[in-house]
Amino acid sequence: MRIAMIGPFGLGPKGTMRMRALPMAQALAAQGHEVEMFLAPWSNPEDSGREEERGGVKIYNITLPPSIPLLGHLTITWRLLSRALKSKPHVVHCFKPKAYSGLVAMVLWFLGKVGLASVGLVMDSDDWEGTGGWNEIENYTWLQKRFFAFQEKWGLLHCDAVTVASRALETLAWSLGVKPGSVFYLPNGTSLESRALEMPLKQASTGRPTVLLYTRFFEFSLERVVEIWKDVVEAIPEARLLVVGKGLFGEEERLRQLMAEREIEGVEYTGWVEEHEIQKWLASADLAIYPYDDTLINRTKCSIKLIELMDARLPIVASDVGENRQYIEHLVSGYLIEPGDDESFCQAIIHILQDEKLQRALGREARRKVGEKFNWATLVQTIEEAYTIVLEKGDSTPPNEEHHSRFSKG
Repeated sequence: MRIAMIGPFGLGPKGTMRMRALPMAQALAAQGHEVEMFLAPWSNPEDSGREEERGGVKIYNITLPPSIPLLGHLTITWRLLSRALKSKPHVVHCFKPKAYSGLVAMVLWFLGKVGLASVGLVMDSDDWEGTGGWNEIENYTWLQKRFFAFQEKWGLLHCDAVTVASRALETLAWSLGVKPGSVFYLPNGTSLESRALEMPLKQASTGRPTVLLYTRFFEFSLERVVEIWKDVVEAIPEARLLVVGKGLFGEEERLRQLMAEREIEGVEYTGWVEEHEIQKWLASADLAIYPYDDTLINRTKCSIKLIELMDARLPIVASDVGENRQYIEHLVSGYLIEPGDDESFCQAIIHILQDEKLQRALGREARRKVGEKFNWATLVQTIEEAYTIVLEKGDSTPPNEEHHSRFSKG
């Protein structure tokens, strides 16, 4: 089967295409499918026009046009669409029903309606983008928010199948009117490459129990973390909090300020960390915390960071929100705490830090569970099922070279 994956941005620094679409594509390639990715690298313009191959997947970053209002956006959409159709795919899988990938999906749907293209169209949703989702976080204009909210709902309803990264997104798709048989639950997983890599040994103890907060900061209120950590250091004065990550709007600096105002010491900030450096920071921690507020955006997301923490054999204290409960089994592969119960969250941290045997047991089970249940070698079966059903909807057999797309030949 030939598959074209469309991304609204490049492989970095945003994570969807690098951490979700690429390992998905590589798992499909390992099954013998031909997979190509077509990206709009506006977020990393240095990749404009770049072509490469990773794990059997061909990756094409379209050449970015001059930044001209409206015309530039239309040109990017056209280049993604025309380049993808030239590969004569059986299925086009668009990642995120918004921005450029959402526009490509809209054009493909209309071309199919007028008989100018015959291709299976699959939409992937890994976050809630509209009202209550990323529209509330990103610094979008009013018009952009309205358009993205429209794109999201329209895109989920006008395709042959939808893949969703969380149970909450699955429910939202059903509520919009997408038929249950067309929605496929496809959570994020650990890649074949990451499982093959030797995990770094835990660094030698410095005598200070280290708690890792690996985050983008939008998942929780900063004040909550400050209060939780204040209570932890009162019980374990030598404890260290390692904060890895950078917020969209300088939240890490605000956290630093709040800690200083409360005269809380022992907090180290790394800022943004490159992908190849993450493992050494994970190896330096005894425990990871994953606090969530109970919001729509947190319920619908499926965190790659949580998977990385589990794969690194770290015991985790997380809020019992959304997909966190799909990955962590309470008291077995981590601790799940009711959202807002900061006292129990704090006590769980203290309890685990004081018990090295428990740390090892939780970390071992975390890695085992994510490796057995949430890995792309297993999850690929769901993707293949979705594609097969999509092709059966359009025809009893995959489209041939002549039947595939008159548009791509023009």
